[in-house]
Amino acid sequence: MRFVFADSMDYVDPAYDFVADRNGKNRSVQKDDEYPHEFFESAPYDGILVSRGIVGDVFRNGKYTIAQTMRFRREGARKFLRYHEERFPGSMMMGDCGAFTYRNLTKPPYSADDTVEFYADGEFTHGCAPDHLIFDFDDEGTKRSSTEVPPAVLDRFEITLQNASEFRVAAKRLGRRFTPMGVVQGWSASSMATAAVALVRMGYSYLAVGGMVPLRINQICRALAAIREAIPSRVKLHALGFGKIESLADIERYGVASFDSTSPLVRAFKDAHKNYWARDPQGGLSYYTAIRIPQATENNRLKAMALEGKVDQEHIRGLERAALAGVRGFSKREADLDEALNAVMSYWAQLNWTGENSPTKNSQAIERQRKTYARTLEGRPWELCKCRVCSEGGVEALIFRSSNRNKRRGFHNLKVLHDHLREHRTGQR
Repeated sequence: MRFVFADSMDYVDPAYDFVADRNGKNRSVQKDDEYPHEFFESAPYDGILVSRGIVGDVFRNGKYTIAQTMRFRREGARKFLRYHEERFPGSMMMGDCGAFTYRNLTKPPYSADDTVEFYADGEFTHGCAPDHLIFDFDDEGTKRSSTEVPPAVLDRFEITLQNASEFRVAAKRLGRRFTPMGVVQGWSASSMATAAVALVRMGYSYLAVGGMVPLRINQICRALAAIREAIPSRVKLHALGFGKIESLADIERYGVASFDSTSPLVRAFKDAHKNYWARDPQGGLSYYTAIRIPQATENNRLKAMALEGKVDQEHIRGLERAALAGVRGFSKREADLDEALNAVMSYWAQLNWTGENSPTKNSQAIERQRKTYARTLEGRPWELCKCRVCSEGGVEALIFRSSNRNKRRGFHNLKVLHDHLREHRTGQR
């Protein structure tokens, strides 16, 4: 099962100064930065997915600037991302339309023809037909027919299949420049199986199963089981936007050939607890919580409290410096665990102060947080990992602070997952 990273302009400044918390001198965004596959000696994934909705165009804004969008269209995906086939042979350069970005529209803003042109010009190896998200999904035991679902749901189902039909024709007319992928959408396991059968009849040999983000793992498995039972084993399946990394073994049993995800990177700064990933002695994945020491002058809550006169900004900055010094001192074995935790928790108390109902007035909440941070520091995971993030940054990889630092931790997570999958594949041979 191949891991495809869904890129969203995720790169870091290799010259970032952790102590001063600033970028390298004269840094040019993106051009001087490094993507995960540049940061490490080998790519921490088997391919990259780029969404049209992220790139944007003259009609719809994406995350790219106008200049970046124009350069992407001119240079192609691999050159823009510096993900060259010569260095990464056999890697997937996959595209989709980013259905979530236009979920509120009655129909996708992209046609089959212009989507084929986008993939061909971008030199993609795989490209998904324009689809439309369906957010409904029947509970087990419920089975609604096409006449029983809301008209808007049925419209999205039919639009997705019609687009796939037109996309297949347009791709065939172009010649074999990339592998076209039909997208499966549906409101139930059986409707998704029906869509998959229709796509195979159109001539698709690689299907991308969509609408997975809001589904529970048991719903995803029901859908995959129904799809796999309905189509030939030669037809490959790709799981779009699969974020439930702990359940990869559950979807692999249905013959899923590939999946895309941003989960390892995003959890580095959006998950409440699982920010730093590691391998446990049994070969599985384990997790640590990053220690939150945000910049006092940049934190919106602290700035608001300072303006209201509730805190003294210089005092807060002193607590921030003490927290950083405590964690760094512990890392160098110049401070003991309690010293480091006392400094961190003093700053944490100010960060979470909200008046009489503040969590800092709840001794149980304080103790839980202290134990969580103690586990991270006592474990010293940064010393056990030899990746570039940890070997260069050390404990800085475990400090939840600036974007450059947090994304580095996300890069580390990508590598941990990819190494885990690679060893699993080797063990299956």
